[in-house]
Amino acid sequence: MEVDRYGERRLDFAGWLLSQRDRGDWIDAIADQARRDRAFPRCGTVDDVRAHFERAHADGVALAALDHAELDYHAY
Repeated sequence: MEVDRYGERRLDFAGWLLSQRDRGDWIDAIADQARRDRAFPRCGTVDDVRAHFERAHADGVALAALDHAELDYHAY
């Protein structure tokens, strides 16, 4: 768990990404992939998730979606 700017606990990035469903956008697609990927880190930072994507040879579309997810996560 991470702490937000108000001092409240919140999901870390990996947990947040796994919880994203039915958004109808790019984030929805990578969240679906992450839930199907047994090796996906169930908890971790943006850097942990990005490293996993890179080890899995994710394409540019997936990495761009990850960038969008990171922005959305920090706005949350």
